[in-house]
Amino acid sequence: MTTKIGIIGDGHVGCTVAHELIISGLVDDLVMIDVNEGKVKADAIDFEDAMANLTNHVNIIVNDYSALKDADIVISTLGKISLETKGDRFQELEYNKKQLEPITDSIKSSGFNGILIVISNPVDAITSLYQQLTGLPKEHVLGTGTLLDTARMKKVVAKKFNVDPRSVSGFALGEHGDSQFTAWSTVKVFEKPLAELVKTESWKPSDLEDEIKFGGQTVFMGKHYTNYGVSAAAVRIVRAVLTDSRTELPVSSFQDKYGTYMSYPAIVGREGIVHKIDLQLTAEEEELLQKSAEAIKEKSQA
Repeated sequence: MTTKIGIIGDGHVGCTVAHELIISGLVDDLVMIDVNEGKVKADAIDFEDAMANLTNHVNIIVNDYSALKDADIVISTLGKISLETKGDRFQELEYNKKQLEPITDSIKSSGFNGILIVISNPVDAITSLYQQLTGLPKEHVLGTGTLLDTARMKKVVAKKFNVDPRSVSGFALGEHGDSQFTAWSTVKVFEKPLAELVKTESWKPSDLEDEIKFGGQTVFMGKHYTNYGVSAAAVRIVRAVLTDSRTELPVSSFQDKYGTYMSYPAIVGREGIVHKIDLQLTAEEEELLQKSAEAIKEKSQA
């Protein structure tokens, strides 16, 4: 059975996601869509030029929304990161909202009925808009959310204990933005709660928060965009969907309790969000989650 994936947006993130999918062997047919026809055609030719030296062959289709009809997954990377002059992802909201209506109309017209993964910022608000405008089930529309922020947390904590980031468990929750936070009660290393381990350390978890929260800004200031971290997060979600691995991931999904899309761990499989997790958070963390939900809803209406 062949796998078809569509990518809407061929900027720094879109072409990085495309590259990862091509070299990973996860995709057979790749649909690349962008308003900059010269750029998307150039990338398609560049990828085709690479095929003779790659392990996998991929058929590339350019700017054809009708080809999304039988796609398994569509990934949205549209955006204009240059608008984020202050590191506030909501600075992209009005621009991206204007792009959505013709795009979602085209997605609906194609007959697409797969899983929609959103990277576009502000990801929680844009994911919600995609779901509303396409009419796809809420479980089938999800965003990368704090999967990237969780990876940043694991990197920072792992360096403190000299372990692989994959040996750290725990979650960043809420908005992929200013109101996000690390739920330290969920973080473990060596299968021990971080709170227990830091008793013998000269630092405390709160000392790490700025590096985790503003890590993306450091990357942005250095090269004026981010791409590798978030692309890896998106491809991890793609893999979970295509293989029906039912992996626990902190993705942006609709939270009935809070009435908004935001990040919270869920089981991700072939049908998107297949099961929701109920974390045992501290009272302080519950309050931060509530505040994050309110911030997303307030800024989405602005």
